[in-house]
Amino acid sequence: MLKKLAVFASGNGTNFTALQQAITARSLPAEIVLLVCDHEDAPVLKRAQAVNVPVLVVNFKHYANKAAAEAIMLTALQAHQVEAVLLAGYMRIIGPTLLAAYPHRIINLHPALLPKFPGRHGIEDAFAAGVTETGVTIHYIDAGIDTGQIIAQRTVPVKATDTVDTLATRIHQVEHQFYPDVLQSLINEGAI
Repeated sequence: MLKKLAVFASGNGTNFTALQQAITARSLPAEIVLLVCDHEDAPVLKRAQAVNVPVLVVNFKHYANKAAAEAIMLTALQAHQVEAVLLAGYMRIIGPTLLAAYPHRIINLHPALLPKFPGRHGIEDAFAAGVTETGVTIHYIDAGIDTGQIIAQRTVPVKATDTVDTLATRIHQVEHQFYPDVLQSLINEGAI
């Protein structure tokens, strides 16, 4: 039986593609049954459409509040029988509506070694701090900002010759391999 997963993304969608390709290549017992995006012109939408993954675009400006927007998302997740949600560059804080419906089943990918450098600018913040290593954290979502239980981490060295862009490129390369690896482990362990 395939695990039904949703991916939430806000931007380019390279991690969506990496997850989709890994599921196919590794024959993981999972499928991405829905992409949820909060931007009507995000490149990830075309990536999902190219592989026939249904898309839900939720423009939060069209709703009275976060709970109203998340209610629409929850209805779609339930309609697609989604068992777990994978955040992949989703740039919004998950609210109580989704947290209550998917306890310990919303997973985030963060481009830094939490608890250091939480928030939207993890790569830039790590670079500015002058650390010699940063990395990637995969964690469960809770009500805080990047405060949920850590599932796994992988380090990425910061080279003396790095710029923010070169560091970001290397971090994204690690993400594209690491997220599918962790997903495979979670499925194998029955965690999702």
